[in-house]
Amino acid sequence: MAVTMLPSLLAAGDSIPTTLDGPFNPSTRRFDPSLRRGSDDLPIDHPRLRKRNVSSDLPEQIALALSSPSSIWVSWVTGDAVVGKDVKPLDATLVSSEVWYGKEKGKYTLKRKGNATVYSQLYPFDGLLNYTSGIIHHVLIDGLEPETKYYYRCGDSSAPAMSEEISFETLPLPSKDSYPHRIAFVGDLGLTSNTTTTIDHLMDNDPSLVVIVGDLTYANQYRTTGGEGASCFSCSFPDAPIRETYQPRWDAWGRFMEPLDLQGNHEIEPQASGVTFKSYSERFAVPSTESGSNSNFYYSFDAGGVHFVMLGAYVDYNQTGAQYAWLKEDLSKVDRSATPWLVATMHPPWYNTYSSHYQEFECMRQEMEELLYQHRVDIIFAGHVHAYERMNRIYNYTLDPCGSVYITIGDGGNIEKVDVDFADDPGKCPSPGDNVPEIGGSCPLNFTSGPANGKFCWDRQPDWSAFRESSFGHGILEVMNSTHALWTWHRNQDVYQDDSYGDQIYIVRQPNLCISPAPSRYY
Repeated sequence: MAVTMLPSLLAAGDSIPTTLDGPFNPSTRRFDPSLRRGSDDLPIDHPRLRKRNVSSDLPEQIALALSSPSSIWVSWVTGDAVVGKDVKPLDATLVSSEVWYGKEKGKYTLKRKGNATVYSQLYPFDGLLNYTSGIIHHVLIDGLEPETKYYYRCGDSSAPAMSEEISFETLPLPSKDSYPHRIAFVGDLGLTSNTTTTIDHLMDNDPSLVVIVGDLTYANQYRTTGGEGASCFSCSFPDAPIRETYQPRWDAWGRFMEPLDLQGNHEIEPQASGVTFKSYSERFAVPSTESGSNSNFYYSFDAGGVHFVMLGAYVDYNQTGAQYAWLKEDLSKVDRSATPWLVATMHPPWYNTYSSHYQEFECMRQEMEELLYQHRVDIIFAGHVHAYERMNRIYNYTLDPCGSVYITIGDGGNIEKVDVDFADDPGKCPSPGDNVPEIGGSCPLNFTSGPANGKFCWDRQPDWSAFRESSFGHGILEVMNSTHALWTWHRNQDVYQDDSYGDQIYIVRQPNLCISPAPSRYY
């Protein structure tokens, strides 16, 4: 069944295809030039980005992140950030970090305290300005019951400066019979007009969990491009030895989103001292300690019967490193009778047929793919490439019924616009030295079999690429049971069309054919 015909076939009443029908013949829906609009950055005073609290003591940028099946991180910001040549950090010890919560409106039977911090982004060079953040609060609330609605307020009760009452609903416990209602996946968002369409469309689909696969604010391109979507740092600051990032975009992002997130290349943000990822590290609480990781760049968590593994491409991923050792240990503990589905995410894709970022993280694939394959990871999500692509089941560039389904979902709407060129189109194959990662090595690979034998690029869409399209959007995963999950890719241009999808397929596990290792009992 041709994937490009899927929307019309579904409208005619045909059944939704499954991965058991594959591998599918490669299919491409070509780019519509009329849709490459709206990628200019939203101005910093846009109503969805500007500060709305009258008092700086009141919490803003309130966000939730999963910790464990019975606990959640609550994060927020108070005080005012400062941009200038001479900036003085706020004193985080002068305020309290509290969350009051309970199962009835206005009745908070539980209270927890946490910690607060500030950070600075410093550029001691002529023409560049420094930044110091507001006070960033993180509180872990625990003792939560599954599938239960809670009401909470956060802030400092002694000020008094507590937020309005907010609510959330907890996810089910790990079980082969219990899953989140819908899980949304999106990446490479930024803060553009396209971003607003993506997020509004995503929220209309009512997800119970949102996974962002990296590249959040694009703060490192806001000032240097003038908000017009053309990356040209050297044009803006020809004498600067470092790339400035406009940190107020992080505050704007916090007002715009409540993320569970993963770092990408636009979060690196190097400072003169050599410090990187400072904004990302300080602003977001992630379950690294809870999952046995010593880094917030890679960690895992359970959401009902799904075990998520979040991998870091911008820290050491070699088999001799800490991340690989942690991943091996984490995967060995997964009990597929309790969490049948195993999902991995990272920022850059390992399998990608677009010219942009083509084979950029081939080194990482060569180091880690075999381990993920051995443990029968079901789906691997990535961003980085600003377009959509779904692969046939694949392992080591070979079609394999037990391989993972790889999905690129880096089409959130950022300032760099949608990617449109394919490496297999005439004249569009990059040279091996074109796509070198900002961190880590380069391992360009010439294929050793099939139609591309001896070549760096195919001359047609590869057989492992099932479907691709250059459009902005997001995806929804609905896990039905221990073997079937419905994946739907929603394009932004379909936001006002009911039951219209860019791509839809049932991903089917075959645990009897693709046997997973038994969980380790020695931990």
